[in-house]
Amino acid sequence: MNHEPLAINYSLLTFHYSLMYTTIETEQHYHIATIWLNRPEVRNALNDTMISELIQAFEILGADDTVRVITLRGRGKVFCAGADLKWMKATSTSGYEESLEENRQLARCFQAVYNTPKPTIAVVHGAAMGGANGLLAACDFSYAADDTLFAFSEVRLGLVPATIAPYIVKRIGETKAKELILTGRQFHAKEAAQAGLINQVLQEMELESKVAELIQELLQGGPKSIAASKQLLHYIAATKLETSIPYTVEAIAKARSSAEGQEGMQAFFEKRKPSWI
Repeated sequence: MNHEPLAINYSLLTFHYSLMYTTIETEQHYHIATIWLNRPEVRNALNDTMISELIQAFEILGADDTVRVITLRGRGKVFCAGADLKWMKATSTSGYEESLEENRQLARCFQAVYNTPKPTIAVVHGAAMGGANGLLAACDFSYAADDTLFAFSEVRLGLVPATIAPYIVKRIGETKAKELILTGRQFHAKEAAQAGLINQVLQEMELESKVAELIQELLQGGPKSIAASKQLLHYIAATKLETSIPYTVEAIAKARSSAEGQEGMQAFFEKRKPSWI
């Protein structure tokens, strides 16, 4: 099965940055950047190098004004099989302090995905195991092929899915998280969609069409407006109602008086497309 994305005519040029990395690849078509997990020989399993490279890639692309949408994909047969077994074995005898730093880095990885100011889309196929679910849950949107398998298998190894848990609970709530995390069982894409872990499950050809459609919708919004809206939603979700109200008042005032806000409203009144389209 071919899981490469359908060609989208954003531009005749594709910019590749894969030489910067050893476990991932990044490329850019017009305003759309793609980060590829690129260890297909080990099912794109996460190790310390990949974690560091993902942090770097999301931070660089998140700060790049030419990038407006970021997609996250996996090369080969699966999206990501979770933690690399060789890495796990090598670190299994680590002391508490060493383990603490390794997991701080993993937590920073999920934070880098979640806090990226650009809209992020995980395109999932084959399998998403363990930490892979932290990556897709930290993205703004996640879509999966209908034959994808999922699992939070940590408890079956005597571990806990600690660093991914905040993003999983945000996505699916405490009750469903308990069912899936405490059993450690495998579940299919349909159940993942019903739980809210992914936005939608689709057949392969439909999956790529849906992602292309979503990207086109995202490009209609002002880039700074989308970034501010993401920040706003994150703040409100983590704050009490009374505390969030002053923040929301200030946020809309800033947006209205900004150059992008002025352009957007003027374009609406003049019945034309704004400059960012």
